[in-house]
Amino acid sequence: MYEYNETLEQARQRNIADALMEDIGTGDWTAKLVPSKQVHAQLLVRQEAVLCGVDWFEGTLKKLDPKANIKWYYVEGDLMKADTKVCDIEADSQALLSAERTCINFLQTLSWTASITHQHVDAIAGASPNPKGCAVLDTRKTIPGLRQAQKYAVRVGQGQNQRLALWHGILIKENHIAAAGSVTAALKAAEALNSGVDIQIEVENLAELEEALAAGAKSILIDNFTTDQMKEAVAFTAGRALLEASGGINLDQMRAIAATGVDRISLGKLTKDVNAVDFSMRIQA
Repeated sequence: MYEYNETLEQARQRNIADALMEDIGTGDWTAKLVPSKQVHAQLLVRQEAVLCGVDWFEGTLKKLDPKANIKWYYVEGDLMKADTKVCDIEADSQALLSAERTCINFLQTLSWTASITHQHVDAIAGASPNPKGCAVLDTRKTIPGLRQAQKYAVRVGQGQNQRLALWHGILIKENHIAAAGSVTAALKAAEALNSGVDIQIEVENLAELEEALAAGAKSILIDNFTTDQMKEAVAFTAGRALLEASGGINLDQMRAIAATGVDRISLGKLTKDVNAVDFSMRIQA
């Protein structure tokens, strides 16, 4: 359908161009109220959070002022302390005022995703009996246009990515199974594609799990299982396939789920339940 699969760098440049277009359009009238001159500004963070989105912040400002200079006091992935300085900025006054909101929009959104991911990773530290450990993953429940950026933020928060997009892997869900006729039929159809990408199938009960394993599944999404059912699934699977838990999981459940021995836990909330880290920019007199 499309000619290529977008890289992270291509996505970032598109994000920046789209955001500036929607905010500035034909021009920023308010920024014209001040003379064009070099100014100094500080960016502060008002809460503890993981820093994420530095390249989006810098790319946005330098799109309007290529000579802008930013001195960061944290690096990408650092846990920032509340009420501390994040960076100093030297830039043209009009460019900085036009870019300010877009720069902070990127930083507050991506830092939130990195931060909430970090919380979920921390929640299961040391809980898994699985010798490979238990990974925290995202899903495709992302903000339209920001898929690459949000999945990057999950990695910054020490999580891992589920498939990036439809081209990146096959995930057979309940509607695919219904349309194919059975778990076995869906798996056979997926294998027949010879796509070269990973194949994963979603099951909703232990009977479907048994059928998937018998059909040769190597990666299985166990959806909305109880923790007792997860323990049964882990014991029955006995390492024959990777098991991933999903389905409305919250932070309080994470440790108990990791303790069942599943390989992965995927959460849509990392990218769909978006809040904003509180940043504040001030031009210094």
